[in-house]
Amino acid sequence: MTKRQNRMVLVAMLVAGISLAGYFGLKAFNENLLYFFSPTDVVENKAPQGKSFRLGGLVAMQSVKRDGIKVSFDVTDHKNTFTVKYEGILPDLFREGQGIITTGSLVDGTFIATEVLAKHDENYMPPEVADALEKAKK
Repeated sequence: MTKRQNRMVLVAMLVAGISLAGYFGLKAFNENLLYFFSPTDVVENKAPQGKSFRLGGLVAMQSVKRDGIKVSFDVTDHKNTFTVKYEGILPDLFREGQGIITTGSLVDGTFIATEVLAKHDENYMPPEVADALEKAKK
């Protein structure tokens, strides 16, 4: 092979390597996105089945059931309600009527949470939850 052919092979391999790295980077990025859904979105089957996502709203009054570290509660946006099951220690600020965001996935029609986040004071509500509640009122 001539020097020119060697350079062209090297350039082609470099372009292919960069393209492959970009493809894998975008694929990993898309697989790790966590979309937010309200209880209404989940009831209307807009949420992905078997993939992780965020569910947010208010903890429904008188819905919290505890069995050791296993907790079951309902999340509502005042239009629809959805049941969440969580195994672990809840945040100190978790209570009924509280704005929360949970991360997890749907399993047999129940949201199995891997993480529960509660608002940090009485004046703050996560923007996603506030938007979902406003949309549900309309």
